[in-house]
Amino acid sequence: MCSSRKSGGPPATNTVVGGSAFFSTRGECDTGRVTQLVFDEETGKRLEALYRTGDAVRRRRLVRVALGAAPGERILDVGCGPGFYCAELLDEVGPEGSLVGVDSSPQMLALAARRCDGHDNAQFCTGDATSLPVADGGFDAAVCVQVLEYVPDVSAALRELRRALRPGGRLVAWDVDWATVSWHSCDPTRMVRVLKSWDEHLAHRSLPRTLAPAMRAAGFEDVEMQAISFATADFDADAYGVATIPAIRGFVAGREGVSPEDAKAWADEQRQLGQRGEFFFCCTQFCFTARAG
Repeated sequence: MCSSRKSGGPPATNTVVGGSAFFSTRGECDTGRVTQLVFDEETGKRLEALYRTGDAVRRRRLVRVALGAAPGERILDVGCGPGFYCAELLDEVGPEGSLVGVDSSPQMLALAARRCDGHDNAQFCTGDATSLPVADGGFDAAVCVQVLEYVPDVSAALRELRRALRPGGRLVAWDVDWATVSWHSCDPTRMVRVLKSWDEHLAHRSLPRTLAPAMRAAGFEDVEMQAISFATADFDADAYGVATIPAIRGFVAGREGVSPEDAKAWADEQRQLGQRGEFFFCCTQFCFTARAG
């Protein structure tokens, strides 16, 4: 159940909604310049379209298998976004189970509530990953997909997740190591500039490299990791790399020496490479599982 319980300290300066790839206004934190999300109706539509792509569906399936939700369990989704995971997990826990979705965006929470309409065992709360509005030990399992890489204080977020779980409760945390991106371009210098600018949307470019020890330090046990490649040599709209091109173009224009013309030329080249059968993208994403000690 949602509550007003808050952990110590102010909320982080940048929050993320469901691993979103749609970013706007800038903020500052000790990990470098990052961004804060601003959501409107159009952004919500774009995010929902992204969640329906083939690779997003594949990722949700992998997350659900890793979580292993069972009938009757209480599930917490931190950074629930538009509620795709919530709706699917509600089917798995059944009417005897329950789910709480937490997000920083009221617009995303409205979409999630609408997606889960008809389920009286789902609640949605506005909250920050470092100050979850839930009671101690109230959940059997928690899921946090592509959220922690945007949270400056990962340790605080992990402690909150540990607090929310009962002893032995399960956590699935999924994040991307953006340094693993391999992306073909006939203008490699421009590609480097675009990807460097894209890094501005992150608090942690390579969080998976340090996430396992951070989880153990926060009180989690049996920490395990699985690496999953998202790769394509086809310009397929269902592929993770292709689906993110519009978001990257929109974000990098005017940042770190990437002009709007450069951003457009970069995106146009990717489409042209696709038309010639020369497109290539690969990145590695990481699924961490653990139990609350």
